[in-house]
Amino acid sequence: YLLREAKNLGPVSGQNRQRDLCTFCTISLDQEEVFRTKVFDKSGSPFYGEDFYFEIPRPFQFLSFYVYAKGVFQRDLPVGKVSIRKDDLCKYSGKEHWFSLQPVDPNSEVQGKVHLEMRLNEVITENGSIGQHLLVRIIECKELPLISGQNCDPYATVSLVGPARSDQKKTKVKKKTSNPCFEETFFFEVTRSSSYSKKSHFQVEEEDIEKLEIKVDLWNSENLAQDVFLGETRVPVKVLRNDLTHKAWYLLQPKGNGSKSKSDDLGSLRLKLTYIEDMVLPSACYKPLCNLLLKSPDVKPISASAAHILGDICRERYEVVLPMVRLLLYHNRFVPFVSAVATLELDNTQEANTIFRGNSLATRCIDDMMKIVGKSYLAVTLKPVIDEICDSNKSCEIDPIKLKEGDNVEVNKEHLQGYVQKVFSLITQSSSSCPPLMCDVFRSLRQLACKRFPGDPHVQYSAVSSFVFLRFFAVAVLSPHSFQLRSHLPDPEISRTLTLISKTIQTLGSWGSLSKKLSSFKETYMYDFFKSFQEEKCIEKVKKVHLVKITKRVFDSHTSLLFSLREVQKRAQGKKRLGKKNFKKRWLRVTNKELTYHKHKGKEAICIINVKNIRAVEKLDESSFNRKNMFQVVHSEKPLYVQAGNCVEASEWLEILGQVSRCNEGRLTTFHPSNYTGGAWQCCKSQSSSAPGCKPCTATMLANLQLDIDCDREAERLFSFLSSNDVKLHNMEDACASMAVYQGPQREPEEYSKFTIQEPKETFQTLKQLRNVMEELQRQHDTRSDTTAQYGSLNPIMSENWQRKIRT
Repeated sequence: YLLREAKNLGPVSGQNRQRDLCTFCTISLDQEEVFRTKVFDKSGSPFYGEDFYFEIPRPFQFLSFYVYAKGVFQRDLPVGKVSIRKDDLCKYSGKEHWFSLQPVDPNSEVQGKVHLEMRLNEVITENGSIGQHLLVRIIECKELPLISGQNCDPYATVSLVGPARSDQKKTKVKKKTSNPCFEETFFFEVTRSSSYSKKSHFQVEEEDIEKLEIKVDLWNSENLAQDVFLGETRVPVKVLRNDLTHKAWYLLQPKGNGSKSKSDDLGSLRLKLTYIEDMVLPSACYKPLCNLLLKSPDVKPISASAAHILGDICRERYEVVLPMVRLLLYHNRFVPFVSAVATLELDNTQEANTIFRGNSLATRCIDDMMKIVGKSYLAVTLKPVIDEICDSNKSCEIDPIKLKEGDNVEVNKEHLQGYVQKVFSLITQSSSSCPPLMCDVFRSLRQLACKRFPGDPHVQYSAVSSFVFLRFFAVAVLSPHSFQLRSHLPDPEISRTLTLISKTIQTLGSWGSLSKKLSSFKETYMYDFFKSFQEEKCIEKVKKVHLVKITKRVFDSHTSLLFSLREVQKRAQGKKRLGKKNFKKRWLRVTNKELTYHKHKGKEAICIINVKNIRAVEKLDESSFNRKNMFQVVHSEKPLYVQAGNCVEASEWLEILGQVSRCNEGRLTTFHPSNYTGGAWQCCKSQSSSAPGCKPCTATMLANLQLDIDCDREAERLFSFLSSNDVKLHNMEDACASMAVYQGPQREPEEYSKFTIQEPKETFQTLKQLRNVMEELQRQHDTRSDTTAQYGSLNPIMSENWQRKIRT
């Protein structure tokens, strides 16, 4: 999701109307906050400009965006919200929209579902008459919201509501759980007693059935305050007209079906949403498609391969390359494929100084590969200096027009020069940290460039520098939040500093004479600033220190990498070195060498766990401690139990810790999804604390890449792209047929020129194979198209085969 900006933000409370607010935004799945922006200074129309991307790890009903006014001496006050139903996300996907802010009403803030059973019973009274009784059994609830960050104390009220009646009954309160199991049954009289001889068996008066409904309300019990409404559901009794027993899950709804009250104009929020939801089939269904794509590097010419055809017909859609790159990476087929497509691009490149400068299939594949594989490389190399630049807030403006009053351009130039030298030095000394896969790709590009332009001694370096500097480091410096180097978009002044650094680094790393580089600057102040680097012999540093080493694969296995630092709740099993049994807030920090937690950010570590000693990282059942978003780190001592801030953070921790420990010796094959207490494991009831786990561990991935890639998910995405471009596939088939008949491309229609077809017969055969694979996959989807659950069905919980991805 791209959270752009807000405008005309309205008042936060009655008489205290304040047009200029210090505001921030949060993103929530139902009532669970998963992201928040930084606070923006007083403005009625703040520009947020933040980009959020995340996988959705659980079912949800609403995606909500809240705007809050930052409180100084009191709690933050809600300005308004935008809530979008899951079913409506596709309607807004891929486009920018202005959404009007709606008031935040506690009675509309609901999430979760309730499991009900209803049945009509016939009873005979003492005087021989017959009556109808309605049985309502409330079985359980799932995924109720957290209250003040903790599990709630829920109870339910069950009412039979009609024109002249409202009978209400109440369950017991369940303590500290978001998934209460009630298992309570209530009886209501539906019709008045009547003579047995006048009534047929199980007949119910028609007028009562049409007017009665069962209403179930969920509440959180508050000891010293008013109980908090959690949601309601209403079920008409007439559902029992044809079926005397009805058992179903129901999603909780806002009070009164969320009727909107009149409110002042609260402003609006501009969002760009991209929502992707796939139904992933069993792995066997995707095997033919995967095999066809994975043999692409061996197809001659490469333009006739399935992977190249996919990139060719979807060239306007950049996102199609990512799942293909992931699939090739997982099966170790990326390097031969990208070498083949790079060779094809080089064959069509006439001048050495324009090598790999376009937005081709080869460059897009390498761009995505670097973002996936080079994430840790960027963090090792740039994160410390990026943090220093953002936290120090030194002015580096050297444009005379943009200087603020009191600024000294010479001082600013010294600041900027110091940052550039530090960044450039870190980059040129980082070759030993470059991932092996990136080195393999760069070495291949260097060799291919030398072969294509044997008379140019510099082309072997420009082929690599165009990616390392122009497409990797310079872009990461410019937008550190897009590469997870910073959590938020930098301030405008910091962004300007990063822009100047990025522009200089991009020029220093590009190939060519210094005179050409200096002439590339349109701004005089950049020309003067860059001249100061001539004496540093930057080209030799780039060439000898960095580009040569990076293509010769010189590695250092002792690099320390900071992946994340966040506040969590931790609990250690036992009272040994890992601490007491109660949960405490701690800052958790992981590098590729050790996992540590700290009492406060920046303080000395309380506990250090060597990453090599981690034997498993797995989810922990909520029932273990009645807490959500729990995971466990099983190592050589007692397990460490951790509660993340939300479901997205929990998934990220599992992924990060799984990556750094995946290569460890002695990793467990099974684990216990619950804790050991009361002399037994709560999951399998085994009484031995050292008993083997009762559940298989999450499967490990390729050790050399350490990437979590779901091949079935990626194959489904590729199938979706192919299906949506079916017309282009037909056009490409027609182009192949036309070229084969007329023995060449000279008579092809204008639209055929958009395709790269070297061998029409080979290309046509691949297209035919793709067509057969797509038809079979579509048939498999059609047979499973009715598996999604509906509101009020026996199982409305989303199938685990549904995979969701969100970008804002």
